[in-house]
Amino acid sequence: MINGGKTYGLFVSVSSLLLFSVVASICIGRYPVNIGDLLNYLFSTNVNDAAIETIVLNVRLPRILAAIFTGGVLAIAGAAYQGIFRNPMVSPDILGVSSGAGFGAALAILLSFGVYGVQMSAFVFGLLAVALSYLISRIVGKKNDSILMLVLSGMVISALFSAFISLIKYIADPDSKLPAITFWLMGSLGNLSLSDVWRMLPSLIIGLVPLFFMGWKMNALSFGEDEAKTMGINTNLLRLVVIISSSLVTATIVSVTGLIGWIGLIIPHFARFIIGPDHKKLLPFSFLLGACFMIWVDNISRSATSLEVPLGIITAIIGAPFFLLFLVRTSGKQF
Repeated sequence: MINGGKTYGLFVSVSSLLLFSVVASICIGRYPVNIGDLLNYLFSTNVNDAAIETIVLNVRLPRILAAIFTGGVLAIAGAAYQGIFRNPMVSPDILGVSSGAGFGAALAILLSFGVYGVQMSAFVFGLLAVALSYLISRIVGKKNDSILMLVLSGMVISALFSAFISLIKYIADPDSKLPAITFWLMGSLGNLSLSDVWRMLPSLIIGLVPLFFMGWKMNALSFGEDEAKTMGINTNLLRLVVIISSSLVTATIVSVTGLIGWIGLIIPHFARFIIGPDHKKLLPFSFLLGACFMIWVDNISRSATSLEVPLGIITAIIGAPFFLLFLVRTSGKQF
């Protein structure tokens, strides 16, 4: 059991790491910003480079904020899903939100919608996919294991929307629409503005607040269904609220950034390994850890090569080996 002093130290350490990552990300890039010039820009009006304001405010700051929200929110959603399903292999897209959002975005790109139209279509279809998964599990699984039926329904809906995405890619114009669809599906923080970031905040706040307030109920559920019910917890209602909240924030992120995998799967594992299984601490710690991870993934994406590497590729390359290493180190231990 981690004592209060150690917990405080861990939060201070990872918060400091996040602050360092933000400063480093402002300085890193194809147009490097000297730390002295950055401090001069922040704390005085004597700026030697006239382009530094454009680089910091219009290019790097939106990406950094989007990376913080993306990594942090997906990590929280993954931790919440793993908690209510009591399964460490669960990720935020288990109920089809990512494949639904991908279909919505692909359809909007095919129909030549604008940027906002693509984001809204992805958001709506992401939530629709989750709603269909939940509705099917309720209809089909009346006399069966509700959790198992929910997971199976999510797999079916994910496969269905993935097939729809393949169909759209098949009929899309290979010279214009198909490349745009393919790049969106691989995830990117490029071309984001501060308005895109601020537009995400209302739905993120609506989804995250219930999750933070229900941390102790998720702890009770980890002891088992019957034990949670004896404590007066409506487990079905708890799962429904967590699913709605997690799906809302995941759909919001995916609709803006595209499909970025592995964060909601691996970050909660490492956060749990460091801070422990108490969701009251695990959820905020997962946010900080996920934000740090996503910032450096984006740094690699925009700086490693002359062309921007899609984020989904980098998270898979980094996430898969780390997850395998984590499985080997924790083999035989209970979740």
